[in-house]
Amino acid sequence: MAISQKLSIFAHESSTVKMDNSILFSLLIATVVVISVLVGRHLYLRNMRVRRSLQMSAIFTNITHELLTPLTVISASVDKLREEEPEYGHDYDMMQLNIQRMVRLLQQILETSKSEAGELKLLVAQGDVMKYVHETAICIEPLLTRKQMKFTVSCQPESMMGWIDTDKLDKIIYNLLSNAAKYAKEGGEVALRAKTNATYDKILIEISDTGEGISPETMKQLFKRFQDGKYRQHHTIGTGLGLSLTRDLVYLHHGNIKCKSEVGVGTTFSVTLPINKEAFSPDEIFERPSTEFTLPKHVIQDIHAITPDVNAEGEYDQVDDDSTSKILIVEDNLELLMLMQQLLKSYYRVYIAQNGVEAMKIIKKKAIDLIISDVMMPEMDGYELTRTLKGDPNYDHLPIILLTAKTQEEDEQEALEAGADEFLTKPFRLKDLKLRIDNIIENRKRLLAETIQRSDEEGVDAAKSASPEEIFLERVQALVMSHLDDDLYDRNQLAADLGTSASTLYNKLRTITGMNVSTYIRDVRLKEAYKMAVQNPKIRVSDLAYSVGFHDPRYFATCFRKQFGIQPKEFLDSLLSKS
Repeated sequence: MAISQKLSIFAHESSTVKMDNSILFSLLIATVVVISVLVGRHLYLRNMRVRRSLQMSAIFTNITHELLTPLTVISASVDKLREEEPEYGHDYDMMQLNIQRMVRLLQQILETSKSEAGELKLLVAQGDVMKYVHETAICIEPLLTRKQMKFTVSCQPESMMGWIDTDKLDKIIYNLLSNAAKYAKEGGEVALRAKTNATYDKILIEISDTGEGISPETMKQLFKRFQDGKYRQHHTIGTGLGLSLTRDLVYLHHGNIKCKSEVGVGTTFSVTLPINKEAFSPDEIFERPSTEFTLPKHVIQDIHAITPDVNAEGEYDQVDDDSTSKILIVEDNLELLMLMQQLLKSYYRVYIAQNGVEAMKIIKKKAIDLIISDVMMPEMDGYELTRTLKGDPNYDHLPIILLTAKTQEEDEQEALEAGADEFLTKPFRLKDLKLRIDNIIENRKRLLAETIQRSDEEGVDAAKSASPEEIFLERVQALVMSHLDDDLYDRNQLAADLGTSASTLYNKLRTITGMNVSTYIRDVRLKEAYKMAVQNPKIRVSDLAYSVGFHDPRYFATCFRKQFGIQPKEFLDSLLSKS
């Protein structure tokens, strides 16, 4: 009985074990099937992404080639126009400058597409590596001098033979230096240092700047394609391809690239490249008899070399006389700035600045009638410039037109709250901008005429003057009237009584009245002489002259006749005959 029960129990347990093994086996098969499905799906999706990526790469490549062709035609057409109409050389230079910029951007896209498709090829040749690095850096120097940066190039030794792909090295140096130019502070420092290692088979290139530095979060994604690099924060532009392409080119050259950065201090990129022949495979080596490298491809034309100093008096061909309105254009994009100057110089005397700080220096020196300013600028943006001017009693009379690419209502509201007189969105038409300029200037002239007319009337109520311009004019006129018979009271004394400089007084008075300080003082004296003559026709001309601050009666008579079209003696006689 006991044996029978044990056999029964054993049989039951064996059956249970077999069932458990069957379940485990089924689960194992199911797991394998699920994993296979997931892996298969992943491989399928990955394959689709690769195919789409290759398709997009092909599309980018085709688009790039299609765009490079018309740019070549445009460039050739510009050269043809230069031969036929050479007097427009400045305009041709601006066209070629922007054609070169577009070509560089398209070539960068093309190189990126080739890198993704694995089609980038390395072809090294022997030559003077250090000399080529030095010449490449010098050719790109104008990128940095635009922002008044100190740029130094050091190559140790100055000459060193080696094997490099000049096309790839040219793009590596260009991308790193242009990156430094974007993010280094104006007036900062950028340095390129090149040296060899102890065995002379590698070259180390370091490019450093004194910019704002890179945060640890950004460093993690630094070489990722389409990393935006906070271009808008730094008021610059970019494709997000430069550093990614640079890394690909360095790796293609069997080198490595590193970056060290400290926020608030600056950034240093270090590129190490082999230059010995043994580092490259036979199909990467180009044997040639010449040991002279061709010139670098990224020769940057210095726009300052094709841009005259339009702020210098008498230096540039544009309308300039006392009746011409003087406007200041503030725009950090130099090409757009020069284009606007070219378009408006036929109508106004145009001054230019690339940021608010430069604008303030010009405003303090020149008699500006109106300011046109971009909003997004380095150093001091358009909003800050507007608030600074409107908060200063010496310049709060200056009308300001703000230009921006932003189209939100909040942006227009912010501009108007800052004190801007007009707000215009990009892109805009020249006639729209000119219409706004002319309207503001005409409104100012009409206000001036009304103010002067009211100030000439007897019993004018000063309390009715509401605008800062009217208050300023009434204060100036009151000071002149209080020193009416003082022939020594001039612009310097008037400026001292107003608590401002003579140049600031000149700029503000000319903007409001169209007259300089001496002319305005003389105008007040002559108008008061006219009133005195009406009130007392029997007064002698000499006494009348002395009463209004003229020490020479003959000069007074000349000024009176020029102002009123009649000699003071004849005017007094006509008043006596009427009475």
